[in-house]
Amino acid sequence: MAPVPPLPVTLKDLQALIRERGAACPELLDPKELAVRTALPEETVRSLLHGGEPEADSGNDRVRARIKAVADAHLARAGQRMSDLAGSISRHLGVSAVWARKVCSGEKVPSVELLHGLVGFFGVEGDEAFFTAPAPEALSRALQPVLAALRPRQSGTAHAVTAPLEEVLAGYGDIRGVALRQAHGLPPERWNVLTATLKALLELDDEDSQ
Repeated sequence: MAPVPPLPVTLKDLQALIRERGAACPELLDPKELAVRTALPEETVRSLLHGGEPEADSGNDRVRARIKAVADAHLARAGQRMSDLAGSISRHLGVSAVWARKVCSGEKVPSVELLHGLVGFFGVEGDEAFFTAPAPEALSRALQPVLAALRPRQSGTAHAVTAPLEEVLAGYGDIRGVALRQAHGLPPERWNVLTATLKALLELDDEDSQ
């Protein structure tokens, strides 16, 4: 996995691109959406976006809190009970339903092997680092697609092609809108498939246009 730039670097690049494109682009920096994508508390995301420092925590604290956040979001989307989710994890990973419930409620920390299994089960991006990375790194990773959406594309003549800002935002919004509508009734693993498919289609379109 490629290293993630430090959050101050990401925010500086993002601010420069926003100024260059001539708009504030608040829709691309929605703390609520970024909190969902990172499994961080919304107030933490807001603080980090404004240059604040996260509260000190341990690796185990991060893992427990983020698994619980992902599990709670899964339950809300799917309209399930914790017992349903624990049963699914139990069958998927070959662990006891009691253990699965305690992990999803933030009471227990999984082993490295089982954490890897949870990455696949919930379909999160960034592998185990999604659960273990410090908050600034997690937010910086989540902002990379935003940077990619704002950066000029390269044409076959090696000259930068800068689309109007409205076009960039419209494209980003279309992808996000489709994904959010699908996510309302989809489990996380299918959300992950949908996201990967959309990205692959966009990359294919870019290659064809060069």
